[in-house]
Amino acid sequence: MMTRQICRLRGACKHAPYPARRARCLAALPLLLAVFAGVAFAEDVKPAPETKRPTGYNVLFIAVDDMRPELGCYGADYMHTPNLDRLAARGTLFDRAYCQQAVCNPSRASLMTGLRPDSTKVHDLKRHFRLGVPDVVTLAQLFKQHGYHAQAISKIYHRGLDDPQSWSVPQMRPKAPIYIDPAIRADIQKRRRELEAKGLTSQRRAGKKDAATGTTLVLGSRGGARVSGPAWEAPDVADNVLTDGKTADRIIELLREFKKDDKPFFLGAGFLKPHLPFIAPKRYFDLYPLDEVELPDNRFAPKDVPEIALHNSGELRSYCDVPDEGPIAKKQMRELLRAYRACTSYVDAQIGRIVAELDRLGLRENTIVVFWGDHGWHLGEQNLWGKMTNFEIATHVPMIISVPGQKNPGAKTDALSEFVDIYPTLCELCDLPAPENLEGTSLVPVMNEPERKWKTAAFSQYPRPGLFPGESRIKQMGYSMRTDRYRYTEWQDWKTGKVLARELYDYQTDPKGNTNVAGLPENAELVVKLSRQLAAGWRGALPKE
Repeated sequence: MMTRQICRLRGACKHAPYPARRARCLAALPLLLAVFAGVAFAEDVKPAPETKRPTGYNVLFIAVDDMRPELGCYGADYMHTPNLDRLAARGTLFDRAYCQQAVCNPSRASLMTGLRPDSTKVHDLKRHFRLGVPDVVTLAQLFKQHGYHAQAISKIYHRGLDDPQSWSVPQMRPKAPIYIDPAIRADIQKRRRELEAKGLTSQRRAGKKDAATGTTLVLGSRGGARVSGPAWEAPDVADNVLTDGKTADRIIELLREFKKDDKPFFLGAGFLKPHLPFIAPKRYFDLYPLDEVELPDNRFAPKDVPEIALHNSGELRSYCDVPDEGPIAKKQMRELLRAYRACTSYVDAQIGRIVAELDRLGLRENTIVVFWGDHGWHLGEQNLWGKMTNFEIATHVPMIISVPGQKNPGAKTDALSEFVDIYPTLCELCDLPAPENLEGTSLVPVMNEPERKWKTAAFSQYPRPGLFPGESRIKQMGYSMRTDRYRYTEWQDWKTGKVLARELYDYQTDPKGNTNVAGLPENAELVVKLSRQLAAGWRGALPKE
């Protein structure tokens, strides 16, 4: 028994570069000295009771909606993102990180459970992961179980599908108007009244709740017409007139409370922008003069792409100033690009406020900062707007992890990494027991050695038909794999697994993924090889020790 205790103490020092590990080892010295003095060798000696106070780091967990890795620290020098750039300079930037499904609910459910979409059974915007895995312990829940105060402000889980079991107190969402201009709001109200008079307004049907906890397990579906405003607005207001500014205000208040009370925390800060509608204070629009906004040069579907891989950009087209079908004018494209970038800079500023307060309070020396955007977003590339594809642009995500005293601060790594890796990474960094069912891999070895060989592939998926399919409606599933050189996708019959279409993009010869070369005779052998690798799945792509 005592031998096992000594081994655990040794294990606590496994990652000595981190201050919390060293402190833990020093705290263990009295027990070790007692052992070697012959005091504690009797089999009936009981181990000291575990303290309820965590000995590891706090976690500031920053989630951003629809933000693609188009940031200064990712090489986009035209972007104004000084705060995320500074965060990257103090942490590890994962240059090739991927979400498991490029839409909000499945992506966030996967990240927070450490399980992939086929395991959570979440492939749409309506279904809660506890319907498929009712007893799963989420990332935040694990921290709560080990003595942390776990709290979230704004969007960590998909709206309406929050998870009370994850948090020490109910999740709070700041309230603010979506649009600021009174004329826009009046127009929306007018059109809504007109539809109501015709009996055509959108009504949400009843969903499904857990009888014991009251947790919404399935969101009710909407019927009828929806009333929307324009796709963007640039009001001349203070940052905290809008929701994300209010979120930053509340996070700062909580950090001050945690400092005062000396309370260990796992704090989720969820930001809504740059999700549609693209609304940010005017000064962030001013950072991007409209005549300097360049359109992407690949505003066309990839050559030989199967139709099933595409969509009609329905999310964007649901806004009142965007055509329901057909081309979008170049001027409007530039306006949309500008607005998206303005929203990115707006959120960057809010993150900067939070991290600055973390520094001011002296909490940064014992707090891990994790930043992630839940999926990518097409901005006209491949003739698409929005997420909901298996293409590189939709699945490639920004991800930065900053740990106090870490090796190689400011390093970028090309190691293929996935959102499911965040859960085991934080477990290792904070010395918490990782659940055995996790489907990711701790990234601590990559943070310590950014150039090391790692996974051979990262995996994503997306269902069809429709943009927001319920599971019962799924007819095809696109399974996609990103290797060092290729993205390979198979569209399979959901019931039989029969392959209906294939995609293959070679980023060495075609860095923007403009041509599907799966059907070329010279690639037949390569397709067979990649198909076998895709079938082997994530377990077959794990890094070698």
